[in-house]
Amino acid sequence: MTLFEDLKWRGLIKDISSPELEKKLNEEKLTFYIGTDPTADSMHIGHFSSFLIATRLARYGHKPILLIGGATGLIGDPKPSSERQMITKEEVLKNVEGLTKQAKDIFGFEVVNNYDWIKDINILDFLRDYGKYINVNYMLDKDIINRRLDSGITFCEFAYTLLQGLDFLHLYEVKGVTLQVAGSDQWGNITTGIELARKKNDVELYGMTMPLVLDSNGVKFGKTEGNALWLDKNKTSSYELYQYLINTSDLCVIDYLKKLTFLTREEIEKIEIEHNQNKELRIAQKELAKEVITFIHGSEEFEKAKNMSEVLFSGNVKDLSADDIEICFKGVPNFSITSDISLIDLLINNGIASSRREAREFLSANAISINGNVVTDEALIINKDIAIDDRVVVIRRGKKKYYLGLIK
Repeated sequence: MTLFEDLKWRGLIKDISSPELEKKLNEEKLTFYIGTDPTADSMHIGHFSSFLIATRLARYGHKPILLIGGATGLIGDPKPSSERQMITKEEVLKNVEGLTKQAKDIFGFEVVNNYDWIKDINILDFLRDYGKYINVNYMLDKDIINRRLDSGITFCEFAYTLLQGLDFLHLYEVKGVTLQVAGSDQWGNITTGIELARKKNDVELYGMTMPLVLDSNGVKFGKTEGNALWLDKNKTSSYELYQYLINTSDLCVIDYLKKLTFLTREEIEKIEIEHNQNKELRIAQKELAKEVITFIHGSEEFEKAKNMSEVLFSGNVKDLSADDIEICFKGVPNFSITSDISLIDLLINNGIASSRREAREFLSANAISINGNVVTDEALIINKDIAIDDRVVVIRRGKKKYYLGLIK
């Protein structure tokens, strides 16, 4: 397949600004850019799906530039329903540093910051050099702006699309960028840049958008939506990312394999056939987790996440470190153990059993395990001597109900 055919098969093309772009992608070597605003100090899986296209195009000889919007981040891309909350300059600077390092580490391409060329433009120059080329009626026709007219949109947000258009023009003039790639929600901003370059420099630039990658509920991944899976493993561990990917809906997994991995069409179609023959084996989900985590964090982190998952499935938590356990059991009920306590009192005092009678029934039925070992002795003393790394005690009731005791 040609590059364009591959992108279409993967479902990675929603809009293109000109039919000529297909030929240019297949036959020329373009310099292009893709950007994100620094609303956090880490990208998430939604950014990953978009930025991954930079690697795809680079493998066909095109040159990517990754843009971090230190200037546009101070304004905020208009949201469809309400004004975006501004963040402080100090926070933006911190986020720019984090995103720049992350983009270089994961993708390895040139990274630029639009604050570097926007910070010295005064309001008069902005209006004369850029504002005079874009008609207000043209801006009002932008979908994101038009949807906000009834509820109200500030001039600050209104001007955002022109700032992003300025970026496109600047990168064309300084670095020879002729293509902007982005998620489909950026189409209006891309076309503003194309229009600005056409009117100011009499040149045709090109734009291409990708459909946003949605979760199983049809919601895009992101900080605002509250379902962000961060690429920073200190925010979302490789284990947490593995758990999400391995539990991907069968309805979404093949689409994710196409959009989030570099597996070939033949490989994905083979996986799809094998997966559909025996869905409970989660063949497609396992391949997805392997490809995504290995690309972002490396093969060692993937193997660690997979092993942690397998250990938890088997119940052999004693094979994990205390740090690994705290990652695995983030969100499960936990409590402090400040002094020696008998097992039966621990079960009752922390809501694992509602009474002594129920606690004894659990114990006699072999339904209670401590650190992966079934226990039946109600007088067993729980303290740091039996804790993992002297810090944590994992209590399991039945097959799936976990509790975490933290030695203080």
